[in-house]
Amino acid sequence: MSQHSVIIRPLEAGDEAAWRELWTGYLTFYETSVPEAVYASTFARLLGDDPQDFHGLLALVDGVPVGLVHYVFHRHCWRIENVCYLQDLYAAPEARGTGVGRALIEAVYAAADAEGAPNVYWMTQDFNTTARQLYDRIGTQTPFIKYQRS
Repeated sequence: MSQHSVIIRPLEAGDEAAWRELWTGYLTFYETSVPEAVYASTFARLLGDDPQDFHGLLALVDGVPVGLVHYVFHRHCWRIENVCYLQDLYAAPEARGTGVGRALIEAVYAAADAEGAPNVYWMTQDFNTTARQLYDRIGTQTPFIKYQRS
């Protein structure tokens, strides 16, 4: 991939095919899949205007989508302001190491600042060493361990 500038923009209705391809790559990386109904519902929510809906951004290089991020604002018992959860972040293999991931995270930081959300947080799996190299430079690892219902 050439060293062209990365453009970050909101997801649009016409982006569905490119978004599906990128999100499928993300899900495949984490060795999971979702049914068609979840693809349809997630894309609709990403384009929705409900404050509880997720937001989606695409990273483009030379007009080609090469990355995505999904994030949502939500209330937090320890703060008056909402906080921002960055749920999904993905750069296509050919775009890794070119600044796409950093640009997407920084775009979420900017969206959080614009919304008055003082905190942006995310999780990753411990084996995601390549991404964690970026995360260690752009964020702070916390001591929390995730649990979920069995």
